[in-house]
Amino acid sequence: MKIVVFNLGCKVNKYESDSITHALRDKGHTVSGDLEKADIYILNTCAVTNEAERKSRQCVTRCLKLNPDAKVIVTGCASQANAKQFEGKKGVTFVSGVAGKQKIAEELEKAGVSVDPLPSVYEDMETPSVERTRVYVKVQDGCDNFCSYCLIPYLRGRSRSRSEDSVIAECRELAKDTGEIVLTGIDLSSYGKNTGTDLATLIGKLADVDCRIRLGSLEQGVIDERLLDATKSLKKFCPQFHLSLQSGTDSVLKKMNRHYTSAQYAEKVALIRKYYPDANITTDLICGFPTETDEDFEITKTFIKETGFGQVHVFGYSARKGTVAAKYRLLDPEVVAKRCEEAQSVAAELHKKYLENTIGKTLEVLFEEEHDGYIAGYSREYVRVYAKGVNQSEIKRVIPEKLFKDGVYARISEE
Repeated sequence: MKIVVFNLGCKVNKYESDSITHALRDKGHTVSGDLEKADIYILNTCAVTNEAERKSRQCVTRCLKLNPDAKVIVTGCASQANAKQFEGKKGVTFVSGVAGKQKIAEELEKAGVSVDPLPSVYEDMETPSVERTRVYVKVQDGCDNFCSYCLIPYLRGRSRSRSEDSVIAECRELAKDTGEIVLTGIDLSSYGKNTGTDLATLIGKLADVDCRIRLGSLEQGVIDERLLDATKSLKKFCPQFHLSLQSGTDSVLKKMNRHYTSAQYAEKVALIRKYYPDANITTDLICGFPTETDEDFEITKTFIKETGFGQVHVFGYSARKGTVAAKYRLLDPEVVAKRCEEAQSVAAELHKKYLENTIGKTLEVLFEEEHDGYIAGYSREYVRVYAKGVNQSEIKRVIPEKLFKDGVYARISEE
């Protein structure tokens, strides 16, 4: 049977989709991750913003355009948030939530709606299928932070961690067939909180894994010398730190329930650069939070410029029903849109500056795909690199020569 497992949303969702794919292939099904004609579509949905939830609903229609007679199974955060938005929708045969995704491969004929209670312990899944030269390894689920704008703790449940032995075994196995492993979780920084360990300890125990290791999104509070020392023990650590910011203004951070100040955040950035001077520090920024004033926004713009991020992912505030911030009075949509546009302009300049600083330096790149006659991939710092004369899945040392497309063009180093 031809089945599409289509992923919407975060890296954790991607891991779960890859795990479902593996289980289905073990049963003899032909499985794709692309939206194409199939007998069954499994949609792993997202609800981090209203837009993400809307796209999840639209995806059902997109599937039925490809095959009007197909079955559609919906799972994930959007159906956890509101199963009724999918129930009774043409083509949808089964709706589940966040829990029990590992059972979906066994439930292709199941019908109706069955949203299980959120688990209190970590749910193990199949080792994921290795689709590309990079694979995600989920080590944690849930979140205890309850940022005032975020619905995810209500949809994913409380923080719970996977056992160290399970993570280590999977990483060792995947390293045989992939060039890079990305450790990920809903709140990766809280790894081990409920099991008596922590992220630094886990990383230290991966020292013998012989492939590149990258970390998913982190909170500033987890950055300390223990963690950075642990990354130094890895054979092939990727010095890209996605350090979630959201605002550069203390008053807004407090209303967001983010538990740090801009000064504390800056201290952690400085510590990272002490260990990794050329690290690519990337972040997320929410523009137009209900309490953000014009002055707050100007302070935030100054902060991101001074911090010198390599990349900033800009989002307009999205009110999520059930969160604390949803009770606040929204800003004018035009104001939010203008702030997003200004922030994206600053982000583009910062990204350009980071790329320019790589020109003439030596980078190690994992090449992944053909793109317009070039082979493209990412450096350890997550710089997009284009080159010729290499093959997909190769790791090569290169020297960037100029800015090109969304990254740099590089020649292969002869050293």
